[in-house]
Order: sequence, then structure tokens, then C-alpha cells
Amino acid sequence: MARAIMLQGTGSDVGKTVLAAGLCRAAKKRGLKVRPFKPQNMSNNAAVADIPGNNRAGGGEIGRGQWLQALACGVRPTVHMNPVLLKPQSDIGSQVVVQGKVFGEARARDYQAMKARLMDAVLDSWAKVGEDADLVIVEGAGSPAEINLRSRDIANMGFATRANVPVVLVGDIDRGGVIASVAGTHLILPDEDRRMIAGYLINKFRGDVSLFDDGISAIGKFTGWRCFGVVPWLKAAARLPPEDSVVLERLASGERRALKVAVPMLARIANFDDLDPLKAEPQVEVVFVPPGKPLPEDAGLVVIPGSKSTIGDLIKFRENGWDRDLAAHRKRGGHVVGICGGYQMLGRKVRDPDGIEGSVIETEGLGLLDIETVMESEKTVRNSSAHSVQFGLPLEGYEIHLGRTTGPDTARPSAIINGLEDGAVSADGKVIGTYLHGLFAADAFRAAYLESLGVRGAGIDYCAEVETALDEIAAELEADLDCDAIFGSAR
Repeated sequence: MARAIMLQGTGSDVGKTVLAAGLCRAAKKRGLKVRPFKPQNMSNNAAVADIPGNNRAGGGEIGRGQWLQALACGVRPTVHMNPVLLKPQSDIGSQVVVQGKVFGEARARDYQAMKARLMDAVLDSWAKVGEDADLVIVEGAGSPAEINLRSRDIANMGFATRANVPVVLVGDIDRGGVIASVAGTHLILPDEDRRMIAGYLINKFRGDVSLFDDGISAIGKFTGWRCFGVVPWLKAAARLPPEDSVVLERLASGERRALKVAVPMLARIANFDDLDPLKAEPQVEVVFVPPGKPLPEDAGLVVIPGSKSTIGDLIKFRENGWDRDLAAHRKRGGHVVGICGGYQMLGRKVRDPDGIEGSVIETEGLGLLDIETVMESEKTVRNSSAHSVQFGLPLEGYEIHLGRTTGPDTARPSAIINGLEDGAVSADGKVIGTYLHGLFAADAFRAAYLESLGVRGAGIDYCAEVETALDEIAAELEADLDCDAIFGSAR
């Protein structure tokens, strides 16, 4: 096996995904063959990855974070980089994806009982990821301090102890209480787990790092752990695709720009990183609208993103009054784009006769496209080459969806994907629906589409922006962390 090191956090959203991606890029720049790994992830922001040995068309699902980390490593992502992916469908249950394929559905309590079986898949994927690597950088989930879940844990210390992987603990100083969170983690971990920790680092520091010298001394007295360094607030991280919907709670509108894009924050929003290329455009303001707030009247474009529960989110859409806002937006001549679940919502009806999504088997759509969708059990998961029908420009992206959509407006497809017509366009061309995730990542298409909405001079090289951001983060980590010691701790 390759040598390995694992990042675990004192809590969720402490920056593990970005730090792991940055360390992956730093290791790659040192000439190492490095791979990412996350035993268990929970996110509806999924990506399509290769299934090694699968000669059929299509792929499997992994968390978007591991897709980004594979990009940082300069390798194609595989399903073994994230063997267990939980995709929340309700407040109490999730779809369980194992090694890229749907394994089943489970409520939170049932999933705890399922973990023992899933550890075998995790360890199988772990062995495969390390086969052709010098170093594997592992990302934990949540916190190892959740000792009430320790007996069946597969995401943090349960994995680290089974695979004998040393751990670097990450504390987030931006949220406050970082000394207590690091020292408290040391206090409550059992001896077996505590011995796995090689040291810690502090993330998201703002200002003069030397002001935390006494904090480092205090943590050392409580824990005896070495400090690998203090990472400042990484501005370049804002240019990377976010993994979790937690980040949406912090997004707010900024200065007025040429085009405002409104995005309703669906309860089961999925793959909202589809909006990242638009956010990166200097003349475009992307506003994520939380439940209870109206869609802004000055938005020129409304994008309805993907959803893990189309019918459930469609019902909530109406409860929020967004259907009325959207109708008013259309009367003002506004444009609408629906992606995947958002595309399905734009039709006249969504039917789920087999109860795949839940107990509601049929609901009225928003009626902006003359289409209907019927949910079907077989899921489409594949990377896709496509081109825009309207602009005749190439598109690259992926599909992850359930359901078959038909109706008169599909005679005006929005794209041709792998030789087949996809999506639908309204008669006036202002409402577009598609199953293609990554639509806006195509620079030439994005520039042409934005120009049709009055935004001139758009079309930054988005992929280059992401690569540059990864390079900047890697350089920052090399400067602020003892990367020699971190990589040297791997075994």
C-alpha cells in the first residue's frame, strides 16, 4: 500500500475538503503520485467517476469534493475514491451509494446498523486506490469527537484504526472556540484513537498569525500534540466548487452587476456547483434565495438547480410562493433555466407511480414548459459530450438523474447529448430545460448565452481559474504549514 495521512476535523465544515485538495496539489508538485480518498461522504453535490473494470458506457457517483481532489492530483476520478456516498432525500433518510452505484435507502438509525457491511466496501476501495500511488490523502467526515457513533464508525477513527492511517486534526478558528475544540477532542477520545493523531493544524485564521502563539502553547499543554501550522483565510478557495450546501447559508448578494441571477435554495438542492462558472463572471451576480424570501424582481435570469427530491422540492417551491414570483418574472420577460430536477419542475406534471421519491405519486409542475416527467427506477449516471442547439457550441458535462421527460416542447431540444436530443425550450426561447449538469462550465457557450441576456465580454476560462486556485492554495499551504512533517507523518 501507499503511505497515507488523514485529515479529520474538530467539526463539520472546518475546511477539510479544500485543505486535502491543496495538499494533493502540493504533493503532486513535489513529483509524488498522490490520490484522494474519503471513506464516507454526505452530499447531494455528486460527480460522475470511472468504475474500473466496467466496459459499459456510464459511470458511478462520488462526492464533488473527491472529484475536485482528483483534479488536484492530476488523475481521473474513480468510484473507489469515495466508496460510500449518502445523498439526503428527507430530514430522516438518505439514498446510499456504494462504490458508485445505488445500494439502497436508509433512515439514520437503520444506516448505523448498515455500517458494518459497508466497512468491507470501504476497505476494498482503500486497497484499490493505493495500488498505484506514493501517497494517499484521506478526508474524514464530521468529527472523531462524535464518540456516541464510534462503535460503528467508518468515516473517521473507525477507518483510521482499521487502515492504520495517522491523523492530522483540523481546527477552525473562524467559528471561535478552537482551543477548546482541539483540547476537548483530545480529552474525550479513547486512547486507541488518540494515539492515531500525529498533530493538528489551525485553519481560516484572519490577521497576524503570531497573535495565536499563546494559543498554540495552550493546546500543547493540554494535548502534547505538535502543531503543523496555522493556515490563513484562503481567498482562492472561493474559486473552487463547494462540496456541501452548508456554504449556501453564507452566500449573499454583493454589488450590483450587469446581470442578477436568482437561484431558489431548494430543500434538497443538488449539484448547485453548476452555478460556479456564472459566479466567477465579473459582470454576473448570483443570488441564492433562502426559503421565506421572494425571488428578486430585478433578476434577469432565474436558475432552478438540481434536486434530490423533485416532487418534495416542487411542493416546497409553491409553499414559499416562488411559483408566483416565477410567473411574474416571466411576465416581465425574464429568462429561466432548469437543470435536471429543475428541468422536471418546469413541466406541467411530475409523476412517480412507483413511489421512488416518496408517498406523493403526482404533482402539478410550474407549467413553463409543455412537458411531463415520469420517475423511473433506473438512474442515468454518465459523463457526456454535447452541443448547444441554440448556439451550435460544444458543451461538456455529466448526467445524474431519474425520470423520463416527454412532451411537445421536447421537439425544441436545448442540447444534443451523445447524439441524442435532450431537454426542451419554450416557444419564445426564454425558458430552457436540460438534464446536462455542467452546462455553464463551457466557456464559449456561457459567453454566448450571457451575451444574449445583454452581458458583453463574458467567457472567462473557468477551468483555468480552478487550476490556478488549486496552485495558489498549494503554494499557501507550503508556506504556512510544515508540509515536510505532514507528509513525513504518513505511513
